[in-house]
Amino acid sequence: MDKNIFGEPLKSCCRNPITGYFRDGFCRTDKSDFGSHTVCVEITNEFLDFSKSKGNDLITPNPTYNFLGLKEGDMWCLCALRWQQAFEAGCAPKVELESTDEKALKYININDLISHAKKK
Repeated sequence: MDKNIFGEPLKSCCRNPITGYFRDGFCRTDKSDFGSHTVCVEITNEFLDFSKSKGNDLITPNPTYNFLGLKEGDMWCLCALRWQQAFEAGCAPKVELESTDEKALKYININDLISHAKKK
């Protein structure tokens, strides 16, 4: 069973839009996921602009991948290294901790994630 950063069962991040490397709503990963899509976040316009500036346009729909594009407020599974990069640039989106896979801790300090926790 997949665990979150607290060692508890991983909760679903989002099913609308459907997210996750496996497109099952969970921010889980395996060896085939080179991006480690493990961090569940609430998307912001600031982050979308940052990601696009780094060559990853998450705004524009891409029908090839059945991707409708993201907008502010959407929940999404981000690559751990992209979140870390955004954190260092001061524009990391808020994190849903219970839906963030423990494997994200390979790349991100748990205290940085907690400091960016999405408030309920």
